[in-house]
Amino acid sequence: MRKTAPFVATAAAAILVLSACSASDAPEATPTDEATGDLTPITVGVMPIVDVAAIYVGIAEGYFEDEGLDVTLELAQGGAAIVPAVVSGDYEFGFSNVTSLLLGVSNGVPIQAVSAANFSTGEEPDIAAVVVPKDSPVTSVDELAGKTVAVNTLNNIGDSTVRNVVEQNGGDPSNIKFTEMGFPDMPAAVSSNQVDGAWILEPHLTRALNDGARVVAWNYAETDPDLMISAYFTSDAFAAESPETVAAFTAAMNKSLEFTDANPDITRSILDDYTQIDESVKAAMTLPRFKTELGEKNVQLLADLALKYGLVDSAIDVSQLVTK
Repeated sequence: MRKTAPFVATAAAAILVLSACSASDAPEATPTDEATGDLTPITVGVMPIVDVAAIYVGIAEGYFEDEGLDVTLELAQGGAAIVPAVVSGDYEFGFSNVTSLLLGVSNGVPIQAVSAANFSTGEEPDIAAVVVPKDSPVTSVDELAGKTVAVNTLNNIGDSTVRNVVEQNGGDPSNIKFTEMGFPDMPAAVSSNQVDGAWILEPHLTRALNDGARVVAWNYAETDPDLMISAYFTSDAFAAESPETVAAFTAAMNKSLEFTDANPDITRSILDDYTQIDESVKAAMTLPRFKTELGEKNVQLLADLALKYGLVDSAIDVSQLVTK
């Protein structure tokens, strides 16, 4: 894998809505094998988070080579870097959470999903939770109405699913005071009572629990046990120009997702290739489900929540993302 190239800093406003999945402690990328034979070179923008483990596993297992692809992975901080690179043709594919992709297509960004990436476990423990300090008077998630809750990015999958579980439990979702904070900073902010609660993902969720935080909701699993959290996407232009490459990428990802889900030990091991997670945390944390299902039903609920909680002004046509 090449070293990550500098990203264009001035993306259009419509593209910037896709910056929600982010990581503030990205390690430097490391090289993959050079293209050999007749393999088609592709570049995929990813982030140094657990959600993208399947593509690393798939490369290691040779699934992409089997489909005639030589993959270069570029590590980025978030969708604000990945999306413009895909739209401009610098990357053939990219990774993002589903709500970010939906917000993108609702703003006219010419992208389409081509593969699932990861799903909620559908139960507790899950990869995402709403936590409060150990000495907090909050005992149920509805009591967070009127209080301050940290999310990594405002107006995205975090606050829409948190509002959803608050409302499901009888609280007023409109009264939550969301504040933006990086996931790595949340455990300390919770333990020091800087915030009343935090929506936090693995591996930082395990760190927070080790520090004494208490879970009051598993917002992904309680929103939908089969919630698809993220996906891989390409530009409309590349999909039209290179349908065979898109089909090969999707086939390789499907093999990778199935193998990754069936082999959690291999998945945990490969995290060392692109993340910096403490060994004890890595062993204890919950992994997502890696499934192959991609369709309108997998994204409709998140589109509905985006409209319900004011992330968009009008209903999102999910077919613009998944059935082009």
